[in-house]
Amino acid sequence: MQAKKVLPVLVEIFAAIAIRPSRETHPDVLSLFSSAGGWLDETAPARPTGAGLGLARSQAVALALRAETPCVMYCDGDRALHWGQFYPRELAEVVCRLNEADFTILGRTARAFNTHPQVQRDTEAIINRVFKLVSGWDWDVGAGARGLSRRAAEAILAGCRDENLSNDVSWPLFLRAQGGFSISQILADGLEFETPDRFDAEVAAAGGREAWVEQFDADPARWLARLELARGHLQAMMTFIGSQRPM
Repeated sequence: MQAKKVLPVLVEIFAAIAIRPSRETHPDVLSLFSSAGGWLDETAPARPTGAGLGLARSQAVALALRAETPCVMYCDGDRALHWGQFYPRELAEVVCRLNEADFTILGRTARAFNTHPQVQRDTEAIINRVFKLVSGWDWDVGAGARGLSRRAAEAILAGCRDENLSNDVSWPLFLRAQGGFSISQILADGLEFETPDRFDAEVAAAGGREAWVEQFDADPARWLARLELARGHLQAMMTFIGSQRPM
Protein backbone atom coordinates (compact mmCIF):
# COMPACT_ATOMS: atom_id res chain seq x y z
CA MET A 1 0.00 0.00 0.00
CA GLN A 2 1.45 3.32 -1.08
CA ALA A 3 0.06 5.17 1.93
CA LYS A 4 1.87 2.82 4.32
CA LYS A 5 5.18 3.48 2.54
CA VAL A 6 4.77 7.23 2.43
CA LEU A 7 3.18 7.98 5.80
CA PRO A 8 6.50 8.10 7.73
CA VAL A 9 7.78 10.66 5.20
CA LEU A 10 4.70 12.85 5.59
CA VAL A 11 4.80 12.62 9.39
CA GLU A 12 8.42 13.76 9.30
CA ILE A 13 7.67 16.74 7.05
CA PHE A 14 4.36 18.01 8.45
CA ALA A 15 3.49 19.10 12.00
CA ALA A 16 0.02 17.61 11.54
CA ILE A 17 -1.99 15.89 8.81
CA ALA A 18 -5.67 16.57 8.12
CA ILE A 19 -7.66 14.38 5.73
CA ARG A 20 -11.01 14.94 4.06
CA PRO A 21 -11.63 11.49 2.53
CA SER A 22 -13.80 10.80 -0.49
CA ARG A 23 -16.13 7.85 -0.82
CA GLU A 24 -13.38 6.09 -2.79
CA THR A 25 -10.84 6.31 0.05
CA HIS A 26 -10.05 2.80 1.30
CA PRO A 27 -10.88 2.28 5.01
CA ASP A 28 -7.40 0.86 5.60
CA VAL A 29 -5.91 4.18 4.50
CA LEU A 30 -8.10 6.06 6.97
CA SER A 31 -7.16 3.68 9.77
CA LEU A 32 -3.50 4.06 8.92
CA PHE A 33 -3.53 7.86 9.06
CA SER A 34 -5.75 7.89 12.13
CA SER A 35 -3.36 5.60 14.02
CA ALA A 36 -0.54 8.01 13.17
CA GLY A 37 -2.43 10.92 14.69
CA GLY A 38 -4.02 12.26 11.52
CA TRP A 39 -7.25 14.25 11.79
CA LEU A 40 -10.14 12.98 9.70
CA ASP A 41 -13.23 14.83 8.54
CA GLU A 42 -15.64 12.00 7.83
CA THR A 43 -18.76 14.03 7.07
CA ALA A 44 -20.79 13.01 4.01
CA PRO A 45 -18.25 12.54 1.20
CA ALA A 46 -18.27 14.87 -1.75
CA ARG A 47 -19.74 13.66 -5.01
CA PRO A 48 -17.08 12.14 -7.32
CA THR A 49 -17.32 15.03 -9.78
CA GLY A 50 -16.20 18.64 -9.89
CA ALA A 51 -19.38 19.72 -8.09
CA GLY A 52 -18.79 19.69 -4.35
CA LEU A 53 -15.12 18.76 -4.44
CA GLY A 54 -14.15 22.37 -3.88
CA LEU A 55 -16.15 22.25 -0.66
CA ALA A 56 -14.17 19.18 0.39
CA ARG A 57 -10.98 21.16 -0.14
CA SER A 58 -12.27 23.95 2.08
CA GLN A 59 -13.24 21.44 4.75
CA ALA A 60 -9.75 19.95 4.65
CA VAL A 61 -8.18 23.39 5.08
CA ALA A 62 -10.54 24.20 7.96
CA LEU A 63 -9.53 20.97 9.68
CA ALA A 64 -5.84 21.71 9.13
CA LEU A 65 -6.19 25.07 10.87
CA ARG A 66 -6.70 23.17 14.11
CA ALA A 67 -2.95 22.63 14.13
CA GLU A 68 -2.47 26.34 14.92
CA THR A 69 0.54 26.51 12.63
CA PRO A 70 1.31 29.80 10.82
CA CYS A 71 0.54 28.19 7.45
CA VAL A 72 -1.01 25.07 5.97
CA MET A 73 -0.56 23.18 2.75
CA TYR A 74 -3.48 21.74 0.81
CA CYS A 75 -2.72 18.94 -1.66
CA ASP A 76 -4.99 16.43 -3.40
CA GLY A 77 -4.37 13.14 -1.63
CA ASP A 78 -3.05 11.06 -4.52
CA ARG A 79 -0.61 13.80 -5.47
CA ALA A 80 0.60 14.12 -1.88
CA LEU A 81 1.37 10.42 -1.69
CA HIS A 82 3.22 10.43 -5.03
CA TRP A 83 5.19 13.54 -4.09
CA GLY A 84 6.19 12.09 -0.73
CA GLN A 85 7.24 8.76 -2.22
CA PHE A 86 9.27 9.94 -5.19
CA TYR A 87 10.35 13.50 -4.33
CA PRO A 88 10.47 13.68 -0.51
CA ARG A 89 13.34 16.16 -0.38
CA GLU A 90 11.63 18.51 -2.79
CA LEU A 91 8.39 18.27 -0.81
CA ALA A 92 10.20 19.14 2.42
CA GLU A 93 11.92 22.09 0.74
CA VAL A 94 8.63 23.40 -0.63
CA VAL A 95 6.96 23.16 2.77
CA CYS A 96 9.79 25.20 4.29
CA ARG A 97 9.08 27.97 1.75
CA LEU A 98 5.34 28.29 2.32
CA ASN A 99 5.84 31.14 4.79
CA GLU A 100 7.27 33.31 1.99
CA ALA A 101 3.77 34.34 0.83
CA ASP A 102 0.20 34.34 2.09
CA PHE A 103 -0.88 32.13 -0.79
CA THR A 104 1.39 29.92 -2.86
CA ILE A 105 0.19 28.17 -5.99
CA LEU A 106 2.15 24.94 -6.23
CA GLY A 107 2.47 24.29 -9.93
CA ARG A 108 4.23 21.81 -12.16
CA THR A 109 7.57 22.20 -13.83
CA ALA A 110 7.45 21.85 -17.61
CA ARG A 111 8.73 18.29 -17.26
CA ALA A 112 6.08 17.39 -14.68
CA PHE A 113 3.30 19.01 -16.70
CA ASN A 114 4.27 17.04 -19.80
CA THR A 115 3.97 13.70 -18.00
CA HIS A 116 0.16 14.14 -18.05
CA PRO A 117 -2.10 12.82 -20.81
CA GLN A 118 -2.74 15.15 -23.75
CA VAL A 119 -6.37 15.53 -22.70
CA GLN A 120 -5.23 17.14 -19.45
CA ARG A 121 -2.40 19.18 -20.93
CA ASP A 122 -4.50 20.73 -23.67
CA THR A 123 -7.49 21.63 -21.52
CA GLU A 124 -5.42 22.86 -18.58
CA ALA A 125 -3.42 25.02 -20.97
CA ILE A 126 -6.69 26.83 -21.71
CA ILE A 127 -7.26 27.41 -18.00
CA ASN A 128 -3.73 28.67 -17.49
CA ARG A 129 -3.96 30.96 -20.51
CA VAL A 130 -7.19 32.60 -19.35
CA PHE A 131 -5.87 32.85 -15.80
CA LYS A 132 -2.97 34.86 -17.20
CA LEU A 133 -5.36 37.10 -19.13
CA VAL A 134 -7.41 37.77 -15.99
CA SER A 135 -4.60 38.06 -13.44
CA GLY A 136 -1.41 38.78 -15.35
CA TRP A 137 0.21 35.75 -13.71
CA ASP A 138 1.63 33.16 -16.12
CA TRP A 139 1.21 30.25 -13.70
CA ASP A 140 0.14 26.62 -13.66
CA VAL A 141 -2.98 26.61 -11.51
CA GLY A 142 -4.43 23.11 -11.90
CA ALA A 143 -2.10 20.85 -9.92
CA GLY A 144 -4.36 20.68 -6.87
CA ALA A 145 -1.82 21.95 -4.34
CA ARG A 146 -1.66 25.23 -2.42
CA GLY A 147 0.15 26.83 0.48
CA LEU A 148 -1.91 29.18 2.66
CA SER A 149 -1.02 31.42 5.55
CA ARG A 150 -3.44 31.21 8.44
CA ARG A 151 -5.00 34.57 7.66
CA ALA A 152 -5.33 33.73 3.94
CA ALA A 153 -6.99 30.42 4.77
CA GLU A 154 -9.38 32.11 7.19
CA ALA A 155 -10.26 34.78 4.61
CA ILE A 156 -11.01 32.16 1.95
CA LEU A 157 -13.13 30.07 4.31
CA ALA A 158 -15.09 33.14 5.39
CA GLY A 159 -15.61 34.78 2.02
CA CYS A 160 -14.94 32.59 -1.02
CA ARG A 161 -18.02 30.49 -1.77
CA ASP A 162 -16.73 28.45 -4.71
CA GLU A 163 -17.52 24.83 -3.85
CA ASN A 164 -16.23 23.38 -7.13
CA LEU A 165 -12.82 22.46 -8.48
CA SER A 166 -12.75 25.92 -10.01
CA ASN A 167 -11.44 27.14 -6.67
CA ASP A 168 -8.13 26.35 -8.38
CA VAL A 169 -8.58 29.85 -9.78
CA SER A 170 -11.11 31.49 -7.47
CA TRP A 171 -9.03 31.20 -4.29
CA PRO A 172 -6.08 33.28 -5.57
CA LEU A 173 -8.33 35.69 -7.45
CA PHE A 174 -10.49 36.17 -4.36
CA LEU A 175 -7.45 37.03 -2.24
CA ARG A 176 -6.16 39.40 -4.89
CA ALA A 177 -9.52 41.17 -5.04
CA GLN A 178 -9.52 41.52 -1.25
CA GLY A 179 -6.09 43.14 -1.30
CA GLY A 180 -3.33 42.88 1.30
CA PHE A 181 -2.31 39.31 0.55
CA SER A 182 0.95 38.26 -1.08
CA ILE A 183 0.51 35.59 -3.78
CA SER A 184 3.26 33.58 -5.47
CA GLN A 185 4.05 30.33 -7.25
CA ILE A 186 6.51 27.48 -6.68
CA LEU A 187 7.06 24.87 -9.40
CA ALA A 188 7.67 21.24 -8.46
CA ASP A 189 8.69 18.04 -10.23
CA GLY A 190 6.80 16.01 -7.63
CA LEU A 191 3.48 17.15 -9.08
CA GLU A 192 3.92 14.94 -12.12
CA PHE A 193 1.15 12.61 -13.31
CA GLU A 194 0.43 10.40 -10.32
CA THR A 195 -2.61 8.38 -11.40
CA PRO A 196 -0.65 5.32 -12.68
CA ASP A 197 0.55 4.71 -9.10
CA ARG A 198 -2.85 3.19 -8.32
CA PHE A 199 -3.29 1.09 -11.45
CA ASP A 200 -0.31 -1.26 -11.70
CA ALA A 201 -2.36 -4.12 -13.16
CA GLU A 202 -4.08 -1.93 -15.74
CA VAL A 203 -0.77 -0.36 -16.79
CA ALA A 204 0.76 -3.81 -17.25
CA ALA A 205 -2.28 -5.04 -19.20
CA ALA A 206 -2.07 -2.06 -21.54
CA GLY A 207 1.56 -2.83 -22.32
CA GLY A 208 3.20 -0.18 -20.23
CA ARG A 209 2.69 3.33 -18.89
CA GLU A 210 2.87 5.08 -22.25
CA ALA A 211 0.25 2.82 -23.81
CA TRP A 212 -1.98 3.18 -20.76
CA VAL A 213 -1.78 6.97 -20.90
CA GLU A 214 -2.65 6.86 -24.61
CA GLN A 215 -5.94 5.21 -23.63
CA PHE A 216 -6.89 8.42 -21.80
CA ASP A 217 -6.42 10.46 -24.95
CA ALA A 218 -8.34 7.96 -27.10
CA ASP A 219 -11.53 8.32 -25.04
CA PRO A 220 -13.81 11.14 -26.31
CA ALA A 221 -15.72 11.13 -23.02
CA ARG A 222 -12.56 12.20 -21.18
CA TRP A 223 -12.15 15.13 -23.55
CA LEU A 224 -15.72 16.21 -22.93
CA ALA A 225 -15.32 15.93 -19.15
CA ARG A 226 -12.09 17.91 -19.22
CA LEU A 227 -13.58 20.59 -21.45
CA GLU A 228 -16.49 20.93 -19.04
CA LEU A 229 -14.02 21.23 -16.18
CA ALA A 230 -12.15 23.96 -18.06
CA ARG A 231 -15.41 25.75 -18.79
CA GLY A 232 -16.22 25.81 -15.09
CA HIS A 233 -12.85 27.36 -14.33
CA LEU A 234 -13.35 30.01 -17.00
CA GLN A 235 -16.80 30.85 -15.68
CA ALA A 236 -15.36 31.27 -12.19
CA MET A 237 -12.68 33.62 -13.52
CA MET A 238 -15.23 35.77 -15.30
CA THR A 239 -16.73 36.78 -11.96
CA PHE A 240 -13.45 38.46 -11.03
CA ILE A 241 -13.01 40.55 -14.16
CA GLY A 242 -13.15 44.19 -13.15
CA SER A 243 -12.62 43.41 -9.48
CA GLN A 244 -8.84 43.09 -9.60
CA ARG A 245 -6.67 45.58 -7.80
CA PRO A 246 -3.56 46.95 -9.57
CA MET A 247 -0.60 44.61 -9.48
